Amino acid sequence: MDVRVRLAPSPTGAPHIGTAWQALFDFVFARQNNGKFILRLEDTDRERYVPESVGQIYETFEWLGLSFDEGPKTGGPFGPYIQSERLNIYKKYIGELLEKGLAYNEEGAVRFKTKKDGETSWHDLVGGKTISFPNTTQEDFVILKSDGYPTYNFANVIDDHLMEISHVIRGNEFISSTPKHLMLYNIFGWTPPQFAHLPVLVGSDRSKLSKRHGAKSALEFKKDGYLKEAVLNFLALLGWMHPEGKEFFSIDEMIKVFDFKDFNQSSAFFDQTKLDWLNGEYIRKMTDEQLTTRLQEFLVDHSLKQKIAPVVPLIKERIKKLSDFIPLTDFLFEKAEYDIEVFNRLSIKNPVEVLTKVSETQNKLAKPWKAEDFEQTFRKLAEDLGLSATQMFQLIRVAVSGQTVTPPLFESIQILGEEETIKRTEEALAFLKSNSVAKL
Repeated sequence: MDVRVRLAPSPTGAPHIGTAWQALFDFVFARQNNGKFILRLEDTDRERYVPESVGQIYETFEWLGLSFDEGPKTGGPFGPYIQSERLNIYKKYIGELLEKGLAYNEEGAVRFKTKKDGETSWHDLVGGKTISFPNTTQEDFVILKSDGYPTYNFANVIDDHLMEISHVIRGNEFISSTPKHLMLYNIFGWTPPQFAHLPVLVGSDRSKLSKRHGAKSALEFKKDGYLKEAVLNFLALLGWMHPEGKEFFSIDEMIKVFDFKDFNQSSAFFDQTKLDWLNGEYIRKMTDEQLTTRLQEFLVDHSLKQKIAPVVPLIKERIKKLSDFIPLTDFLFEKAEYDIEVFNRLSIKNPVEVLTKVSETQNKLAKPWKAEDFEQTFRKLAEDLGLSATQMFQLIRVAVSGQTVTPPLFESIQILGEEETIKRTEEALAFLKSNSVAKL
């Protein structure tokens, strides 16, 4: 049997991270079995349809590198791949059911008559168990809405059959719908696909994953500076375990070992903290050159992105996301902005007096500044003024950057240069004087 799997998102907004999660397993299973990965747009919910979301669907999976073999843009032998363009197909099969008395009209809609005796069951690939539902639990259900569009439960079955879908991989929440689908397959005399229902994604409070848990569209993760490799690695670990217990692996490595039997039966916990940690680890595994390139790609609108290479080694161990780069380093590329409250938090009684001494000392320090001379000089100055070295260096840090957190101080000063450092110290001193912040 040829393996053919599909992703069928509804274009009602940018794809949720849960959609990307499902897509990952579709893609991996297809590639593992030399099969086809198909995109089908289920746009029959016209009230919630958002035209721009179609482009967001394409952008999402292009970013993640989960390429489709067939679909609206790619084409293929079973098109069209947009449900709103397949209405005549659905109406043909609905006509057959009406003609045979297997469906009936009700208030402008069409309902399917469910079988009430016996039970409906299937072998689910996740968990490797048989799931059964008494048919008495299945009420007649709408297959064609009054607006002329088919429901998910109907169009999904027709399309999966006609597109020769061999395996349906989807969320656990669709288990209750599966008996309806199997009844339709049976009525038409079609062989159903194999089903794999993934564990439920849950948030920190163990309720179904939602935006309040930090779950958002996959594109928002891209915008926030997450690496696609880290996102895919993280998604793979949601509910599934590498057979060797590995936490770090590529998609190609996953394709070699993937098996449905390695899914957990319990809910999959979406741990934002773990994603941040994993992303940070991926950043640190890069060479400085690789990280520079990725940052330049991310900082597409940054006017000085071509000048960031010297800064990258300084921040590599400090960032978890690409978006952390700007707030940590923008003082190196732009004029420092000062906040009186930042100076006040330094717990220095006479900051004007101290910074005056710092400025005088900087002007006397032999150039080029050497790290060891700089450190010894200002440690001695701190001692002379009754300050700790930490207080002294933090004051200098704030003076040159306007921030209390920066890359290593001396390395930052080397990038700024002696003249710019002296200039900023003088500007900070003028700011302090104008704001009269000396503490009594």
